Amino acid sequence: MVVAAVVERDGQMLVCQRKAGARYELKWEFPGGKVEAGETPRQALRRELEEELGIQAEIGAEIARYEYRYPARTPILLIFFRVTRYSGEPANLDFTEIRWEARERLPHYDFLDGDVDFVRRLARGEFETGPG
Repeated sequence: MVVAAVVERDGQMLVCQRKAGARYELKWEFPGGKVEAGETPRQALRRELEEELGIQAEIGAEIARYEYRYPARTPILLIFFRVTRYSGEPANLDFTEIRWEARERLPHYDFLDGDVDFVRRLARGEFETGPG
């Protein structure tokens, strides 16, 4: 199970680019990661956001969940949550780059294959991601 945050501020969303040399290097993604044993998805996401961005986040509503299978790998369950409230300023602790971007521009980024359909739908406004 993998969790990801759609972190929103001033009408923009935070996207992160994986490091060179990492699996799926230089692909863009939303911050997050794997749920570890004994964690709930929200606990895992809170931990990941602290590790990757140095923020203490209030995990909001679940936006979407679906299963995706990368070639020659077992399927993974992806869960996206909204994050509009957090303390601290997001810092790049684990990526090549982090960037605030308008929702409509997200499809212009080279996202992970498992995120591409979600990103297109998010850009079209198919998911409720407003305040709260």
